[in-house]
Amino acid sequence: MAKNTVCVWYDKDAEAAARFYTTTFPNSVMGAIVRAPGDYPSGKEGDVLTVEFTVASVPCVGLNGGPVFKHNEAFSFQISTEDQEETDRYWNAIVGNGGEESECGWCRDKWGVSWQITPRTLIEALTAGGDEAKRAFDAMMTMKKINVAAIEAARRG
Repeated sequence: MAKNTVCVWYDKDAEAAARFYTTTFPNSVMGAIVRAPGDYPSGKEGDVLTVEFTVASVPCVGLNGGPVFKHNEAFSFQISTEDQEETDRYWNAIVGNGGEESECGWCRDKWGVSWQITPRTLIEALTAGGDEAKRAFDAMMTMKKINVAAIEAARRG
C-alpha cells in the first residue's frame, strides 16, 4: 500500500466503482478487497468493507461507509487528455454509465464522484496567462464537455 492513498467514501458500491474506474482509465488496477470481519453500522459481516485500486496511477481505497457522507465538487479526479477523441471517450464513459454533465469540463459518475476531463490545451492556455488565458477561460465558461477545437481557436484569438 502506498504511503499516501486517496480514500473515497461510498454508500455500498466501492467495488463496482473501482471496477468501472480500472476498466475505463489507463494505468489503473484493482487491488485487495477487504471484507468486514463483523457487523458494522452500514453493513454485515462478510460485506465488502474496502477496495484498494489505482486509477490513472493514483492509489486509492474505496470505503463502503454507508449513506452518512455524500460526494460533492470539493473533491474531484482531474484526468488530463491529449485530444478531443480522448476527452470524448472518458466523458462519455462517465456520463453514459449513469453519470451526469456539469460545467466547464466537470461531470459526476453514477456514484456521485466528480471528474474533471481536462484537455492539455486548456491547461496550457490557462497557464500561459494574459489574453490567451482570458480567451480560453471565457470559451471554457460556456461549455460542459470541453471542445478542444474551440479552446485552440480561442488561444489563437
